[in-house]
Amino acid sequence: MKLKYEDSVLEKIVDFFWYKCNLWRVKNALTTDIPNFFKNIYRFRRELYSHQWWDYHFTLEMLHRSLSIMVVKLETDGIEMDSSRMKKVEMIKRVVTLIKHKLDDDYIGRAELELGPLVMHDWEFEEIEDRPDLFRLVDRDTPAEKKHNAKIFKRSKAIEEQEWKEIWDSIKGSKLSKSWENYDGTDMRGWWD
Repeated sequence: MKLKYEDSVLEKIVDFFWYKCNLWRVKNALTTDIPNFFKNIYRFRRELYSHQWWDYHFTLEMLHRSLSIMVVKLETDGIEMDSSRMKKVEMIKRVVTLIKHKLDDDYIGRAELELGPLVMHDWEFEEIEDRPDLFRLVDRDTPAEKKHNAKIFKRSKAIEEQEWKEIWDSIKGSKLSKSWENYDGTDMRGWWD
């Protein structure tokens, strides 16, 4: 005698409504997707509050926040082997730091640490002879001070360009990131757990 289990009519009806009518999607939306949506609104609240369409600065803020969340979770909760996971973590931390420098625009201050402070004088105005209602800014910088300030600005631009290139090289990946034997942590496509 062969015993065989058959679905009851009620089970078949439930299966029909559950799978054929996509009720499982409704349940998934209510239990997972909608709570995740509100959690993400809270996580990105500062970035969403100040986001505008017209500048890349806001896009960098979103990328900075997203990578900051990712690196913490990858470092603490990651299940990948430490040998490759920690390379990713260090590279993501470096990219987060570089993006933070770009968002803060602190390159002149960092160039001043290397070359000395900018020479700045208080603003002084003088009247224009033939137009007494207009004033002109008086330039009090000596040629040596102008040269020093130009070196600081040039160095700050060089730091900015170097770090900007490093951000995108890290995200794009190097030749070493193409093989797992020599993986160096670059290539954003591998930054997952």
